[in-house]
Amino acid sequence: MPTSDRYDALLLISFGGPEKHEDVIPFLENVLRGRNVPRERLLEVAEHYYHFEGKSPINEQCRRLIDALEGEFTENGTSLPVYWGNRNWHPMLAETVRHMRNDGVKHALALATSAFGSYSGCRQYREDIEAARAAVPDAPRIDKLPPYWQHPGFIDTMVDRVRVAQSRLPGATVVYTAHSIPISMSDGSPYVQQLRAASALVNRRLNLGEPELVWQSRSGPPTQPWLEPDICDYIRATDAKRLIVVPIGFLSDHMEVAWDLDTEAAQVAADRGIAFERAGTAGTHPLFVKGIHDLVRDALRDGIPNPCAEGCCPRMVRPPAPAR
Repeated sequence: MPTSDRYDALLLISFGGPEKHEDVIPFLENVLRGRNVPRERLLEVAEHYYHFEGKSPINEQCRRLIDALEGEFTENGTSLPVYWGNRNWHPMLAETVRHMRNDGVKHALALATSAFGSYSGCRQYREDIEAARAAVPDAPRIDKLPPYWQHPGFIDTMVDRVRVAQSRLPGATVVYTAHSIPISMSDGSPYVQQLRAASALVNRRLNLGEPELVWQSRSGPPTQPWLEPDICDYIRATDAKRLIVVPIGFLSDHMEVAWDLDTEAAQVAADRGIAFERAGTAGTHPLFVKGIHDLVRDALRDGIPNPCAEGCCPRMVRPPAPAR
């Protein structure tokens, strides 16, 4: 495919995560800066990372996705360099934007590692881009792709992930999970609607009926209402004897999958004698990688369709940040 001169680079933007023990506290301080989160909560979350020797899986997941995308681009004749910057840990986004400018990039396309619309999953990344550009003189222009939850590459991937989990645990109840957010943040956001619609698309392909959506990883004070039910509460109450949990709201196996599902939720299921299987995330599944290439190809040819509406996914006065 001939490359358009509309864009001359792809920028992958992610949340970021620590890669060694001494990174954990500075990383969490970045995540929680200005958010009035008690120190004891920060230290509690730090223990999740220390359980894995201080290393979050998310940065390695980004490296693998970049490798897969570069292979897909090469195979399809798409001559587009891929850069990577994070919100909360190295490589920090401003560092990457400076690198792009020094390389002569003029107009980049950005893809966030979040498929759904919400403040932290979409609009905040747009704000991150503008803050990084403001910190770098003569920064390239950067246009973010909108959420891609309904793209065939993502839906086809999740269908296959669930199908594989079913082969490992036949006859299991299938439940979908995503990061909980405060109810006040979900108002005015398409987050819940998009998650329900994506889960329904997957279930329809698998003849599973209406999907069941639960939530996980809340981090706010008990007095603040968040989306419910929590996945662990669901497991404690369910009559199911076999359970497949599908983390449809997460693009890769980062800490909130490795700890909140593979560790905590799996233990709650074991305590109740429930057979438990966690379906894979999109990760670097070939169908997902191809889907991203298709999004990029279309943007190179036609520009970005359906850009985010002004005012969607509003920020809270004090938005919580999930610690991945």
